[in-house]
Amino acid sequence: MANRNHTAQSGFIMYGLTSDPQLQIPLFVLFLLIYVVTLLGNLLIISIIRVSLQLHTPMYFFLSHLSFSDSCYSTSVTPKMLADFLVDKKTISFPGCVAQFFAAATFGIVEYCLLAVMAYDRYVAICKPLLYVVCMPQRLCALLVIASYIASCLTTVVYSATVFSLTFCGPPEINHFYCDVPPLLKLSCSEPRLAQVLPAASLAGIMLVTGLTILISYVYILLAIFKMQSSGGRQKAFFTCSSHLMTVTLFYGTTIFSYLLPNSSFSIDQKKVGSVCYMILIPLLNPMIYSLRNKEVKNALWKVMRRERVG
Repeated sequence: MANRNHTAQSGFIMYGLTSDPQLQIPLFVLFLLIYVVTLLGNLLIISIIRVSLQLHTPMYFFLSHLSFSDSCYSTSVTPKMLADFLVDKKTISFPGCVAQFFAAATFGIVEYCLLAVMAYDRYVAICKPLLYVVCMPQRLCALLVIASYIASCLTTVVYSATVFSLTFCGPPEINHFYCDVPPLLKLSCSEPRLAQVLPAASLAGIMLVTGLTILISYVYILLAIFKMQSSGGRQKAFFTCSSHLMTVTLFYGTTIFSYLLPNSSFSIDQKKVGSVCYMILIPLLNPMIYSLRNKEVKNALWKVMRRERVG
């Protein structure tokens, strides 16, 4: 208990992304640029969807919340990582570690839920186009988003309490650039079995439920596409789903690599690279995927720009 109290008072020492002093400033500039572009890109997506009436559909309603989640997800980690590039001693307080862990986990789970909801939305749009307005009313869309946030918060509360109720002893050093489950468990001198099993089981359960929702939705979507007589209709349906599939592949692939594959198979540095991908790079790529590959978003952007010029 004394060790735990000491950790709670002094906090943790972070190893950061790299210990090479020559890389600190270049990496700071690189990740600062990525973070600024991430925030501007996601803010642009949200703004365009809000001001463009043609984008007031369930698909873009969910996309605006995905952009908001991406911004918060990146913000939970990136500012602290940027600050650590500029100091020799990288530290984080115990409450700060709890807050960072909670925010990152919450918005990470929200991302899974929203991707599943977006897959279901595409299923209804392609497989039941005549009933789309009836099956996806505004009230249901709002309830699905609210349920995603509530489910993620409740899940995070449970295993945050499990992880941070452990007794931490020894050198309070986290070999990572943010507070994550694996490096925290290595500092525990109490029995961490529940803390090891619960986060992994929770993440696996969330990925299973959302992954099955996405898989089943796309099985029906593919069957519907193959039944289409018009090649133009098939091409439009494939194009509509391609952006979502790219996002799903990137997010699920990098998180599986970081959390569900055996730790012995990969080095700590490789795990850090995986974390950079899903926490920093994917929130940067999502606005590009959904804007550069989406004619409706690009057309809405040009209309807004022309309106501003005329105004």
